[in-house]
Amino acid sequence: MRFFTTVYTLLLVYIIAALVFWGLSLEKQSKIIFEQDKQNLQEHIDSTRNPLAYQSKLQELESKKARRKSQYIGEGSTFFAVILIGAAVVYSSFRRSVRLSRQQNNFMLSVTHELKSPIAAMKLNLQTLERHKLDEEKKNQLVSRCIHEASRLNDLCNNMLIASQMEGKQYRAAREKIDFSALVEHTLQDYMIRYPGRFEEGPIFKAELNGDRLLLNMAVNNLMENAVKYTPEDKTISVKLTTGNNVAVLQVIDQGQGIPDKEKNKIFNKFYRVGNEETRKTKGTGLGLYLTSKIVMQHRGKISVKDNEPHGCVFEISLPLV
Repeated sequence: MRFFTTVYTLLLVYIIAALVFWGLSLEKQSKIIFEQDKQNLQEHIDSTRNPLAYQSKLQELESKKARRKSQYIGEGSTFFAVILIGAAVVYSSFRRSVRLSRQQNNFMLSVTHELKSPIAAMKLNLQTLERHKLDEEKKNQLVSRCIHEASRLNDLCNNMLIASQMEGKQYRAAREKIDFSALVEHTLQDYMIRYPGRFEEGPIFKAELNGDRLLLNMAVNNLMENAVKYTPEDKTISVKLTTGNNVAVLQVIDQGQGIPDKEKNKIFNKFYRVGNEETRKTKGTGLGLYLTSKIVMQHRGKISVKDNEPHGCVFEISLPLV
């Protein structure tokens, strides 16, 4: 990036310098033409005998000189503006390309880690079941862990698949009447089982929506999974569903470190994650919140994040009721 910026700057400076040199050369050439025309005029018309005719022709020559100057200044200015616009577009495109490449690299690193982690955990649990004679309680614990890791893999694969289909406009969202409160309640109960003691249920008001059940379930699931990643294990996550002004408002309130104000508008971008993937401690692919925002917008809703006092975040989605 630094090498490109240096070469880009040098080329831009060279082009501007060449443009200035071209302008000065034209100005010099115009003066030479004016002086030659003036000398020819003096040879053909005597300024002392015919002063009026001489002054009239001289004004014509000066007018031609002014038009030439206006012409090359106008053309030069237009050319300069085009160069600046083109340079800005090229530089902006290159920066976007570099940024996307870094995000995709982070995505590959995180996906690799996300896939290997549950697979390794399931393999270890199954090998333990195979090699050791365990009591029924231990067996149930290991089986439960395998199911939990399989759910993580399923969620990850679903996010990647749906994100790809939505990006390519291949996914056709269904439209049906959905009991959104029951969907939230079911997802919350599932997370309470998967993460005992980490979730607390707030008020869950009755809410019915028109939309795609799979997508809405994925959006709610992503918000809860995101809260689990960034909330310490000794802190709780609160989930609330309220209604008012003909909209359903779902809030997932965590007690993590929070998100800086300058990052709040970026976290819903594709592949975006705060920090460097090689040093970041939290898991994730950068697809969850991006996909959630896409789903919410597809259902004519809104998504936002704000600070939770004294620390943490409140993720809020608003969806129109039936």
